[in-house]
Parts: sequence; structure tokens; C-alpha cells
Amino acid sequence: MAEERSRRVFLSTTAALSAAALTGVPAGAEEPDVRGPGERLSPQRPDAELRAILREIDEHRIEATVRRLAGFGTRHTLSSQTDPVRGIGAARDWIFAELTKSAERSGGRMTVELQSYLQQPAPPRIPVATTITNVVATLRGATTPERVYVVSGHYDSRCSDPVDATKDAPGADDDASGVAVAMELARVLATRRPAATIVFAAVAGEEQGLFGARHMATLYKAAGTNVQAMFTNDIVGSSKADDGTRDPRTIRLFAEGVPTSETPAQADIRRAVGGENDSPSRQLARFVRSVAENDATGMTVRVIYRRDRYLRGGDHIPFLEQGYPAARFTEPHEDYAHQHQDVRVENGKRFGDLPEFCDFPFIARVARVNAATVWSLATAPGTPEDVRIRTNQLTNDTDLVWRRGSDPDLAGYEVVWRETTADDWTHAIKVGDRTEAKVDLSKDNVFFGVRAVGKNGRRGPVAFPTPLS
Repeated sequence: MAEERSRRVFLSTTAALSAAALTGVPAGAEEPDVRGPGERLSPQRPDAELRAILREIDEHRIEATVRRLAGFGTRHTLSSQTDPVRGIGAARDWIFAELTKSAERSGGRMTVELQSYLQQPAPPRIPVATTITNVVATLRGATTPERVYVVSGHYDSRCSDPVDATKDAPGADDDASGVAVAMELARVLATRRPAATIVFAAVAGEEQGLFGARHMATLYKAAGTNVQAMFTNDIVGSSKADDGTRDPRTIRLFAEGVPTSETPAQADIRRAVGGENDSPSRQLARFVRSVAENDATGMTVRVIYRRDRYLRGGDHIPFLEQGYPAARFTEPHEDYAHQHQDVRVENGKRFGDLPEFCDFPFIARVARVNAATVWSLATAPGTPEDVRIRTNQLTNDTDLVWRRGSDPDLAGYEVVWRETTADDWTHAIKVGDRTEAKVDLSKDNVFFGVRAVGKNGRRGPVAFPTPLS
């Protein structure tokens, strides 16, 4: 009787659905010895349209972008904003012109803006009032434009002294590589019609304290923008470690656990019911792995369960501060002789962040990971909202409720679940186009989530439920 009960899934409060009790996990993960309702989860394979997009990504264009940005000498935030050939102003104008060329191919759906503000002195790294300008290209969604996904890199650079604005700071890896990824995606996707809005951004002020990204995130929050995901590409230019070894088929993705923006009330709930490994950013990381690890990208996404590296930070953090799901792509192993260093030779060793130390085929593969991710997000339904788990009665089953999304291409929902010790979701239960489900598994024993399914078969990110008494 107990085994039969574990195989039944109840939809709403009355209808019953029998489901095969299949075990299994996504490829590459350790398979837990569990049984329960639903179907085994598998990665979302790229369709013909996505494969065509990924084939268009051009490593030679990416290389040309990195070399052009490095050619401005320095892109330090405090460098000249008026010199036509050297400094951050010249780089800003070139990026704007290139993104405008991409926008011209969009039939009016992509717009490009210079997002500027005057940053007041913030010693030690901003000693004087300085204009900081982000270059932002926005591809408006065709059916749900209010849903926004952001992919960015920072175009400012630095040398050994963080306030030296005159010495050469080519910044090829850190972070012309990330800007090249965002610009290449803008070029390739400009002619497409995603359902949701995609933003391609080159931000400034990162090396001085994440100023450009913080301004951008603050503007979005003040406007009530529904940013459902943000990715920064920061130091994605090389597959070579400082010991000479290479890992050309792996990209790291840093995703925080306990949310940066968590309130004391939210912390009380988390401590009571769990969820330390189920932040919106962790769900985003799981989604990336499900859509971007395949033969079309040629990459493995190594998810790192922390917000960023030791002693470092990136442009995803200001978005996390505003409560937006965000994560950071970074190369698998860093060579610190080629970032934040004066260009020089010491004891026969070359220092400096120069294009010759970049791996351009690797950057192109990172761009494909980004493209697979943002295109899959922007063509699937959004993350379900107001997902709750009923806790007003002591029962050995689980009631979930959520709010129906407004996506016109929404087909329905799936309840997903996993053992509390499992790294990723293992099972999915189809529940159709409804807003509640009863599952014959104890909410005390496993973790649940809900994700939306589009008419095109694409699944969106999972939403983790909060208690509803």
C-alpha cells in the first residue's frame, strides 16, 4: 500500500494521475537510489533554431573586438573621456557605434543608449567626481517584453595601481573578453524575435567598485523592471592556468546560496524549512547547466556554490543586492600575471593583460554557453511567481500552489522534486495548465519546485516554494 501511494500524484484536490516511478538524474550527476512519482529529468536539447544561432557566433569577430578594445591603450574609468583614440571615452564611443550597427539589423526592435551619471568622489578609487557611462543595447521581446534578461561585461580596465589612469592597461582578458561576448550576442540575436527582452551591456566602473553595474541595477529596480536573470562575463578570455595547463572545455559559473538581499524574516523561514541551496541564483545555475552543456556548445559548466572568488567581486553583485537572480561566468583557472598587472617583463616572464594571452576559440565557446542560456530563457515561459507550499496541516503529502503566468505561449507547469541531499532536480511531474497540485510525497522529506512549460516544449527556471499556512 505504501509503495502504491508513493506512485500517485494528485492534481488540484480531486483528480488523480498515475506516473511511473523512474529514477535518474541529469547526465554527469551521481544517481541517487530513490524512487517516487514523475519522470526522470534530462537536459533540454538545443533545437534547430538555437543550433543555427550558435553556429553564427564568430571567434574571428570576437578576436577583433578584444584586440580593438585593447588597442585603446587604457580604458581606466579615470582616463580621458574626450581623446578620440586613447582612453575610456574612445572605447565607449566605439562600443556604442558597433552596437548601433547591430541594432540597425533588428527592424527597430533593438535600441542602444549611453547610460551616464556623475559619480561623486568615493575614495580611494574614485578620488574626484567622474562621469560613468554604461553602453546598453536592448532587444525588445515580441510577446512578453516586460520580462528581462541581462548579459554583460565591463569595458573599463586597470593596471597594477588601481588609480593609475595613464599607464597602459589593455585589459584583454579582464574584461574585453566579456564585452566581446555581450557584443557578439547582440550582433547574432539582433535579427531574432525572442519572446522576452534581452539586454546586452558593456558597463564601466567595475574595477573602481562596481559603480556602473550598481547604477544600472538601481535604475531597473526603481523602474520596477522584472529582471529575471543577469549574467556577468568577467575574465572569460583564457583556458590556460598559471602552471601552463589548459581546460578549454570548462567555464565556471559562480552562484550564491543565501541571497545577498535576504531579509531577517526570509532568513527565519530559510532556517526553519531549508533552502540554503535553493536561492534564485542557484536555480538559475541549474537552468544554465540544463540548456548549455551539449554538443552545440562543446562546454561543461562548472557551477561554483559561492557568490564570487576570494578577495574578488563582479557586476552580478549589485543585481543580487537589488534582489535579482544573477551569476558570474569566469574562466576555469586564472593566470594572475595577466590581470591587474602593468605591462612589463621581469626575470624573463611577461606580465600584463594582453590579447596574445587570450584563447579566442575558448571565448567563442563561452559566448555559445551564454547564447544558449539567454535564448532558452527568453523563449521559454518565465519563472513561476508566488509559489507556495501549504503548511496548515500535518500530512504526509504535499500541496503546492502558485500564480498563473501571463505568457501567451504558456502550456502548463511541472512540479519538480529531489532528495534534500541531491545537487539538482531529479524528477518532474506534469500537472498541466493549473495553479495547484497535490503530490504523494512528504514535504518534510524532499525538496519541491515548480517550473513553467511553453507550447514550444521549453522549460523555464524552477521556483522554490515558501510556506503558506
